[in-house]
Amino acid sequence: MLIGYVSNERYVALANVDLEFVNARGESWEARSRATGAVHLELPPGDYTVTLQCAGYGAKRSQIKWPVTTPHQFRLLSDGLSGYVWPKWVRGGELGEFRVHAVEQYHLELWHYGWTPTLVQSLGWFDEHGPRATMQVTPDGDFTQTGVEWNKVGYSSPTHKQFVAAPEQSGLYYFRAQTPSGLRFSFPWIVAPTRPKAPLAVLASNINWNAYNSFGGRSNYIHSDEFPPTPTVNSRYDLKRYAQAEFLTWNCPKYAPLSFDRPEPFNDIDFGEKITDPIQGRQACHLAAAEWRLLGWLEHRNWPFDYYAETQLDDGTLDLSAYRALVTAVHPEYWTRRMYDRVKQWVFEEGGRLLYLGGNGLNCEVELHGSSMTVHNGQITGLDVDGVGGESRMALRHESEASLVGVVFTPPGAMTGAPYQVVDASHWVFDGTGLENGDIFGQNSLHMRCPGGASGHETDKISPSSPPNTRLLAKGMNPDDGGAHMVHFETPNGGGVFSVGSISWVSSLPVDEHVAQITENAIRKFLQ
Repeated sequence: MLIGYVSNERYVALANVDLEFVNARGESWEARSRATGAVHLELPPGDYTVTLQCAGYGAKRSQIKWPVTTPHQFRLLSDGLSGYVWPKWVRGGELGEFRVHAVEQYHLELWHYGWTPTLVQSLGWFDEHGPRATMQVTPDGDFTQTGVEWNKVGYSSPTHKQFVAAPEQSGLYYFRAQTPSGLRFSFPWIVAPTRPKAPLAVLASNINWNAYNSFGGRSNYIHSDEFPPTPTVNSRYDLKRYAQAEFLTWNCPKYAPLSFDRPEPFNDIDFGEKITDPIQGRQACHLAAAEWRLLGWLEHRNWPFDYYAETQLDDGTLDLSAYRALVTAVHPEYWTRRMYDRVKQWVFEEGGRLLYLGGNGLNCEVELHGSSMTVHNGQITGLDVDGVGGESRMALRHESEASLVGVVFTPPGAMTGAPYQVVDASHWVFDGTGLENGDIFGQNSLHMRCPGGASGHETDKISPSSPPNTRLLAKGMNPDDGGAHMVHFETPNGGGVFSVGSISWVSSLPVDEHVAQITENAIRKFLQ
């Protein structure tokens, strides 16, 4: 009979895992997982402690009650180095607990990520008396919904707690872990100010980070609705996004939650990476590594700012009334309705100024609940207006984001890179650049997934939902008329919005003087 399946932290089937089932009377049964990860065994009804062993993975014990209505999903964690801090976003002075998975001793440091990463604190070496005692344990089942819960098993003693007080200076911080064998892993920490200090607030797109985080085997792009009943053996055979030509990622009636309580491998930044280095890799170009380029550039140009997580805008930690301008950047694709409505009220009614330095932003509504979020993708058949049934997934449930930022994502131009061409050189945003109508700028970019310029990766354009006074300033030169629209508009109450409509824009900031000057002009104007 089928007892269950064994898979790793990516929900990939594990073969040749040894399992021992022991009941309350001490009776024992042995099994081994098959090529599909399946565990078959003739087992009497009862409660069992199951011990799992497999080379290259941490041994663990699970509790099951047999029989079960659905096969049990045993999960093992591969040997290596990983980690995260919890909570992932705090205020200065608040405590965070670092949760590191290592099968050997590791050294940990805390760094501030400005123009040049700076060591804040050496936290020392960590090891335990027991063998492999710094190895973490993953829960069984789909822990992408519930959280990985590291530091839960075996950390009951107060002496085992691992807390760090957040620095008073707001900003992006990284923990750096490394082992004697040469393994390295870094993970971010968003530190907001204890009280507003600068006139400019900057948002980390941490909701987007979580949407793309596939640790545990699910993200909003892989098994976005829920796990299939069997683990993956071969992605090209088993995943619907590859095996079914008609499949679209978001065509499901509902979507299971995604927990923030997980490591974020895509946000790992190499210890030696400099802010002017090209951003390598498929995911880094639109996640924390790219956003770091904005923060370091602001510091380098002497623009003080307070840094917040998007989740802190949702829960009210970020008081917009205390700020003159707000920046959201790179790829803030997923927003709550509360965030959207609060920012729109601030801009249109309270005179707030929004700098949208990204692309495909505010495109889909999410709901936050505790340490997880639910994404409302809807059932769509394509990414264009006909396929979505509106200008965006946000428009399906609320309104088009073009109503707030002046532009909205469309598929043309996606996964390409190009410079911009000036459309309206008389606008103040081009002051001091020397650019004239028809001139090209933004050729230099650190974005290596879609190289070619500051307009790229995913691009937004003016739509029927854009405010009537939206002014087109420049346009990306991407193929298929897919270039990003740089726009500006003002509101009757003194508010304003400047949007660049491109994920790649920030990746040009440290290396393209025209992009830098235009951004500085917008910041200076909006802070007046």
